[in-house]
Amino acid sequence: MSVIVAQPLTREAFAPFGDVIETEGADHFLINNGHCQRFHALATTQALGPEAQIIINIFRAKAYAFPLKLPLVERHPFGSQAFIPLSQDPFLVVVAHDEGGRPGLPHAFLTRPGQGVNYPANLWHGVLTPIAGPQDFVVVDRTGQGNNLEEFHFPTPYEVRLP
Repeated sequence: MSVIVAQPLTREAFAPFGDVIETEGADHFLINNGHCQRFHALATTQALGPEAQIIINIFRAKAYAFPLKLPLVERHPFGSQAFIPLSQDPFLVVVAHDEGGRPGLPHAFLTRPGQGVNYPANLWHGVLTPIAGPQDFVVVDRTGQGNNLEEFHFPTPYEVRLP
């Protein structure tokens, strides 16, 4: 079994895979008569295909035990997916580049408190993976016609470890 050790999630390290959603270092300006900071354009959403729309969901996910056995990744060919935690608990992010219609070597990232991620359409990624306990997320997703889920099961699961 191949082992992957999660690295800290940073904008630079994650840029080849999507957007890190966080306020630290983000463009911002005051609105509402100076009473509110707007952190602007933290991620770009995508909704492709017939009758496509952007939707907002709340996902409630159970925590996973570590080391994690990673049996599969998934991707969504018709839309991006953004995961924004509603708590300060970190979570695990697993992504892989496409290599000829299959995922390449997975990369694992550990979020800092409050960070979220946005996966572009067609990026292989792991399932939502809380670490500390059950966790709620706002998920910005796509709905519309067409099958927007493709799963790939690895012949041998990877083992993901936390740093």
